[in-house]
Amino acid sequence: MNLKEHTMQASQLLRITALSVALGATIVATGCSATPTQASAGEVIDDTWITTKVKAAFVEDKTVSALNINVETFRGTVQLSGFANSAAEVQRAGQIASGIKGVKAVKNDIRLKQSVS
Repeated sequence: MNLKEHTMQASQLLRITALSVALGATIVATGCSATPTQASAGEVIDDTWITTKVKAAFVEDKTVSALNINVETFRGTVQLSGFANSAAEVQRAGQIASGIKGVKAVKNDIRLKQSVS
């Protein structure tokens, strides 16, 4: 097996693992009706799916560091936080999240890392 095949398999395994964890967490969620501060079970499933898809897209993109950016979704609004190495990375993360099916809005709270002088 060459390095490219190994990398592709590792990427697929990461996506499957992330999806499994996300769906497992959804099953544990309780309640069927939504309140202003709590999503319904259906919304939780949708939000978990969106979060998983955004994180998987970050892993596949060479511009964005998936390890340094946190993703949370509530009722279709994705909130990004963490630290980036460049303004281009911040912008690209927002673009990726916006392009995921089901995303209604993106709040991009990613901050640039400060260089130590």
